[in-house]
Amino acid sequence: MSRTRKLLPRYLSHPSGRGRAVWNGTSGRREKMLPGEFNSPESLQAFARFQLELASSPEKPLPSLNGPTVVEVLAPYLQHATGYYGAGSELEAIKSSLKIVRQHYGADAVAGFGPKKLAAVREAFLRKGWSRPYVNKQVGKIVRAIRWGVGEELAPPAVYQALKALAPLRRGHCEAPEPEPRLPADPAHVAAVLPILPPHVRAIVELLRCTGMRPAEVCRMTLERIDRTGPIWTYRPDKHKNEHRGHHRAVSLGKDAQAILNAHLEGRTIGDADAMFSPRRQRDEKFAAMRAGRKSKVQPSQKCRKNDRPIRIPGERFTSNGIGKAVVLACEKANVPVWTPYQLRHLKGAELRERFSLEHVRAALGHSHASMSAHYAKGADGKLAAEVAAAVG
Repeated sequence: MSRTRKLLPRYLSHPSGRGRAVWNGTSGRREKMLPGEFNSPESLQAFARFQLELASSPEKPLPSLNGPTVVEVLAPYLQHATGYYGAGSELEAIKSSLKIVRQHYGADAVAGFGPKKLAAVREAFLRKGWSRPYVNKQVGKIVRAIRWGVGEELAPPAVYQALKALAPLRRGHCEAPEPEPRLPADPAHVAAVLPILPPHVRAIVELLRCTGMRPAEVCRMTLERIDRTGPIWTYRPDKHKNEHRGHHRAVSLGKDAQAILNAHLEGRTIGDADAMFSPRRQRDEKFAAMRAGRKSKVQPSQKCRKNDRPIRIPGERFTSNGIGKAVVLACEKANVPVWTPYQLRHLKGAELRERFSLEHVRAALGHSHASMSAHYAKGADGKLAAEVAAAVG
């Protein structure tokens, strides 16, 4: 039975020590900071006044006396980001950055949230041990939230213009740690892990190694999205990273990739719209193989011990995080350094750069600009430079 929504406003405390009103509006959960300390006469009087205002105009409650607060701007932006980005790493990063802002300056008027306060929030990021580029990205997410508030007329435009004046952290001019560069995976380490991986995950890793696709693109692969009419198959994902920019993504599948897919399809019946690689199908295949290999007689009490309401049910398709966790476990079992599925994309970029031009690498990896292809293929620069030195002396 679902929980009953609380429509009436509630009087709660805020980490800052002030009181706040929390209620469920037509657009979801909302909150409003109240003047004075929690349970003080001033705060209780403001809450009573707010109840009357909300009852008389439930769609548009009256704004704060000093203008909208930081929380009143960030809360609707978070609802917007949830619908725009969906569940994933980007949304979690936005939540982690906005949480610290709410804790420090949530009760302040957004008109007074300037570069100095943003620098203080950045200092809180640094104390968490985050790397310099990640801190700059998190600060950028806060500025982007304020910019959205300006577009919705929740914050004055001068606030956004002032926040842009805060210079980002520069390499060598701050104490923030630098992240380790993401290098291509070692082919020997990849080969050592393959026999340990489950069948579906092993096929995914082999396909990533062969094509250089993004893990999310392989997870969304279905038969209906693959054109198998010509000698070179073409896979067009229904969703991809740059879809919102109007870019089209087409992955060419050569004979090696075709062999991997044909081997995976052998003995399996997969619908055209079904996920090519499925955790649920992998589990069912494992249990079927265990039953087929059983030598002792099944007791009557053991014929069906399936839980009708399991706590955790495998999904219909893999996720990038699920593949990464499986690879980490396999690396530990194989006693090799841990690598990530995305490093296979770097490895393929480096191998392509050794044989083809940068424009070929860009087309194969699906980049819109050659500069990103150069970033992925930088692992081949040392070998290319050595070849030039050997040729010219």
